[in-house]
Amino acid sequence: MESLDLQVLQAIREWRGQGHALVLATVAATWGASPRPRGSWLAVRDDGRIAGSVSGGCIEDDLIDKMRRGELWRSQPYALTYGATRDEALNFGLPCGGILELLIEPNADAAQLQDLAERLQRGELVNRSVNLADGAARLTAAVPGDCFQWDGKTLTTLHGPQWRLLLVGAGDIARYVAPMAVALGFDVTVCDPRDEYAASWNVPGTRLVTSMPDDAVTALVPDVHTAIIMLAHDPKLDDMALLEALPSPAFFVGALGSRRTNAQRRKRLVEHFGFTEAMVARLHGPVGLPIGSRTPPEIAVSILAQLTQQRIAHTTQAGAHPKEWECGLLAIDPEHGALRVAD
Repeated sequence: MESLDLQVLQAIREWRGQGHALVLATVAATWGASPRPRGSWLAVRDDGRIAGSVSGGCIEDDLIDKMRRGELWRSQPYALTYGATRDEALNFGLPCGGILELLIEPNADAAQLQDLAERLQRGELVNRSVNLADGAARLTAAVPGDCFQWDGKTLTTLHGPQWRLLLVGAGDIARYVAPMAVALGFDVTVCDPRDEYAASWNVPGTRLVTSMPDDAVTALVPDVHTAIIMLAHDPKLDDMALLEALPSPAFFVGALGSRRTNAQRRKRLVEHFGFTEAMVARLHGPVGLPIGSRTPPEIAVSILAQLTQQRIAHTTQAGAHPKEWECGLLAIDPEHGALRVAD
């Protein structure tokens, strides 16, 4: 299951191969509540077919209509704003007070977008900058901490796995969690030193390591964009990973198991490994939202729902300091389990 960016890029490649023209729309700025985050893509084909999304649907309908009437074509990229008035916001289904600004690129460089797709398939993190003055789009290698930027003249979007997920245990549940996490924009690593599990792991878009779990966590160097979930269902493996995961800056740490199993796990961490109650309280266990799940795919859905909920919550919590969060300057205090500005 590919990321949303790759799905849009794949559609663009196919359409261009079929001889279609298209425009690429990117969410450049939002004010108030917004259905889609900045950087979201929508490709609109010359016959009105679309890939991706920039809103809940009404703006897409208007862009399709404009495309069919030939109103989106210009010689250079340009900005297009929706919701500038209350009536317009209501008309396009934007939340109260919402305003959405799009960067429109008529006939975006197909060769460059194919290059971007290949980089993303290799797991690279890439900046794409579009300059309104000359219409030029450029790709540059990105590093963790690079930020989305839009100053009304140049738009820089960040593409690739900006969030990381380490799964400890390569069993049935991990086989469902991993591809869905890839689609959600996570760079997924699976750790399992057990030969019988590692030998059969073949989930595309993920990497497998066979080191011991504590070494895998250490090697990952977790940051505030990292989640670590224990799915081995083996205390010898899960506990080893938790010893390194809980004191780390990872924004989410979870473990599979019943309430009783997790209560015993927390007790071990405090009594035998010297963890504080605050540190142990960071553990989401049993991991997953309580939806009554029983089968591996149901359990995977519950886990990913909670992971998504926590990712959004931590991003929102950092809203008072958006620059610090976007540029990776926020960390989790290992002693108290709270967000703080990193040193």
